[in-house]
Amino acid sequence: MRLTVLAFAVGLVLAAPAGAVAQSPSVVRLDLEGTVDPFNAAYLESGIEAAQDNASAVLITIDTPGGSDTAMRRIIRAILDSEVPVLCYIAPEGARGASAGTFVLMACPVAAMAPGTNVGAAHPVGVSGAIESEKVTNDAAAYLRSLAEDRGRNADWAERAVRESDSISARQALDMDVIDLLARSTPALLEEVDGRTVRVAGGRDVTLATAGAEVVDRQPGLAARILSPLFSPNLAFLFFYLGLALVVVEILNPGVSVPGLLGAACLAVALVAFGMLPIQLLGVGLVLLSVGFFLLEFQFPGLGIPTAAGVISMVAGGLLLFDRSVPDVQVSFGIIGPVAAGSALFFGLVVKAALAARRMPPAVKSQNVVGAIGQAVTDLAPEGVVQVVSESWTASSATPVAKGQKVRVLEVDGLRLKVEPAVGASDGAATPSPSAQQIEHKGEEG
Repeated sequence: MRLTVLAFAVGLVLAAPAGAVAQSPSVVRLDLEGTVDPFNAAYLESGIEAAQDNASAVLITIDTPGGSDTAMRRIIRAILDSEVPVLCYIAPEGARGASAGTFVLMACPVAAMAPGTNVGAAHPVGVSGAIESEKVTNDAAAYLRSLAEDRGRNADWAERAVRESDSISARQALDMDVIDLLARSTPALLEEVDGRTVRVAGGRDVTLATAGAEVVDRQPGLAARILSPLFSPNLAFLFFYLGLALVVVEILNPGVSVPGLLGAACLAVALVAFGMLPIQLLGVGLVLLSVGFFLLEFQFPGLGIPTAAGVISMVAGGLLLFDRSVPDVQVSFGIIGPVAAGSALFFGLVVKAALAARRMPPAVKSQNVVGAIGQAVTDLAPEGVVQVVSESWTASSATPVAKGQKVRVLEVDGLRLKVEPAVGASDGAATPSPSAQQIEHKGEEG
């Protein structure tokens, strides 16, 4: 028994070091790229929360022009509530932490930048050219100053970044005590901060153990990877005009529903993206003016002048839609050109032809169609296609009609028919009623 207990105790002693070696420190790396939006916020929140169990630190690599204030504050709350130290690192070279990215960087216990990067321009994102709300600016300035003071960084510069949109390089940021260190790579950063003591949630002091740590990349979910890129200047511009075109298609073909729903969805995405990006009033005005010209062409097709004016306004609006002082937040001319050409063709040719076709008299006189017997080419529930008098028509029926069933025409509305099931009817068209024949004959005599 004594030998057994002794052997068991020795086994525990020998096993302990082996277990400690196996559990090497790990750092969870998250990427804040592109616009700060709800999808990025959810991804960072979940990543920081998952790291609470077994990671020694969280590393957020930043390369963003800014974005939503609400999403930014969600990210900052997750950082401040984390019991695991969060390191923020603007990288790689050429990256920037502008606007909301500046707030996130300032909230982190460790703030670092790679050479060749910049930070700042943290004025609240809104409609440039309009009178910004002083309350919003004051709130943002106080918030960033508070974060800087809490982390022992340059609070005066933090306030200038908001009020004056000041932006500085990585070297300037280090010299001005805006960040803690410069690092050329992630391994260099982890080596440099190893052993440093930082404060985390609850006021606890934690000593970083990051030298030689395994870096575990945590990728965004499928929804974030698909939806987050939609909130970009190019796609916002594209979706706006695509949505407009689809709504016009729905107007030209009422009752189809699919183009209208897709158009509404595209317009909704575009408007949400506009709300997250630094749009300019002049650009917005020109874009709305182009819509007005296109609608004028829609009402009076054939003139051509409204379409040309709409295209010119569209190109100018696209170039001026976003504040060009914010890096990489502009609509590419490679997007503006094709969209302008497509809009010119759509409103100048397609819409014109569609409206002309709607105004053409039907090939079959309505008097000869009313009362005629036809056959359902598709199910009518309540709309579908029928064949009457050797022609295909779009038709609707108050009573469901199955494909292949006989129908009787009740009414003609332009190029659309209202029909009902024709119980016991024979094939072919019905002979027009006497009143219809008299009307047609009277018309010929006239």
